[in-house]
Amino acid sequence: MFTGRPLDKKNKAKHIQMAEQVRSAIQSGHIKPGEKLPSARALGQLFSVNRHTVMNALQNLVAEGWLVSELRKGYKVNSQLPIFRSTQASEQDTAFEPITPHFAAVIPTSQSPVLDEYKYNFAGGLPDVSQFPFDEFRRSINRVCRTSHAHALHYQNVAGEPELRTELKAYLRKARGLTCDDVLVCNGSQEALFLTAQAFLNSGEGVAMERLGYPPARQAFMAAGGVIYDIKQDEQGLCVDALAECFANSTIRLLYLTPLHQYPTTLTMSVARRMEIYKLCVHYGVFIIEDDYDHEFHYRCPPLQPMAANDPAQIIIYLSTFSKIMFAGARLGYVTAAPVVLQQLVGIKRLINHKNDVLMQLSIADWMATGYFERHLRRMTKLYQQRCDLMADKLNELKNQGFDIQFKQPDGGMAFWVDLKRDISGLPAKLEEARIFAHTEQAFCHAKVERETHIRLGFAGQEPEKISAGLDAIFALL
Repeated sequence: MFTGRPLDKKNKAKHIQMAEQVRSAIQSGHIKPGEKLPSARALGQLFSVNRHTVMNALQNLVAEGWLVSELRKGYKVNSQLPIFRSTQASEQDTAFEPITPHFAAVIPTSQSPVLDEYKYNFAGGLPDVSQFPFDEFRRSINRVCRTSHAHALHYQNVAGEPELRTELKAYLRKARGLTCDDVLVCNGSQEALFLTAQAFLNSGEGVAMERLGYPPARQAFMAAGGVIYDIKQDEQGLCVDALAECFANSTIRLLYLTPLHQYPTTLTMSVARRMEIYKLCVHYGVFIIEDDYDHEFHYRCPPLQPMAANDPAQIIIYLSTFSKIMFAGARLGYVTAAPVVLQQLVGIKRLINHKNDVLMQLSIADWMATGYFERHLRRMTKLYQQRCDLMADKLNELKNQGFDIQFKQPDGGMAFWVDLKRDISGLPAKLEEARIFAHTEQAFCHAKVERETHIRLGFAGQEPEKISAGLDAIFALL
């Protein structure tokens, strides 16, 4: 027999609470399929509510399919409902138990750190968001909201809004010497990596990467079934002899590079080394992913042109991002490649994400067209160069205090790669305990390193006072 519980006056609406109790009673087997419910009057007395509340609850349950209403007979439980479980156990009464899913590939879960919780933040690619001209950018957003037409908001322009693609092509031609027919705008450079992996890799095929590399890129390749081949590095970048041996002995489809500011070592790959690698990839038919993630921030001299600027064999897939220029939440990356490659990437993107953030893309296009974009870049490049010099001075000061360390001030980028010349395998735990965010060498390796000695220290995202104090805190832990 169905017995109701008192309704909570401070909880949700009474008719919803009553419907939930009846629904729960049906699911638990207290009320069987085909069983008639008490009259509306009796239910009103049971729950201490008026008839109007009772009828609202019953009609909702009828609409959901739990009850059926019979003229002059009242309400009964839908007889076609399956019995979920019964209060009287029998061989036919079974409860649903959780079923373990069998995934095609298990993706490891990792929670992103909440950077605001750290006292000092040496994240390697983190811009100083406090310096972003939000008021200026808001004017671009307002203009777009006032002038956008309805057709721009429909399902179209999978490759990105035409206005933004036009601005990006002009920017690449002017700032990077890279002339391209078209670009694909993505939800960050990580989506571009994922699309490329899906386009090129079959299960078991290889991707060559430097031994120290960008972990999310590895994860994208492995999720597509790719096998990672770690290639030795030296003071000029990826070692060509080791790459040639890998190509000769394995099925390699892609080579992933960060040639301007190698991630994480910050090294700029020499022109001669780039040319050797390019010729080798042409010979073996291997496509190159050139990840130019922070091209804008180069301080000592003009940055080298991207490898994609001279690509007669059309084997380079060039990608970059606005996460370092603006902030990660803008979720804007872009990729350019040979037309046949770009067409394939757009086709895959249509399957997973067939519409973009129109307002953000059009706002960035407006911001670029006004010239404020380039002004922001000039201002941030000057600021980051000052912080780069500050970190170099502070590290030299620590060196003079007796710390045996080695580093080379990078020509550009947003971080230093520092050799602490000792085993620092226990340092990550100490950093976490001291609420200092920084990555040590193991974080960038695919395989376990025998002796961990290096740390990557970002300088762009913190004020000078925190850079200095944070470095003192890190070296105090040593």
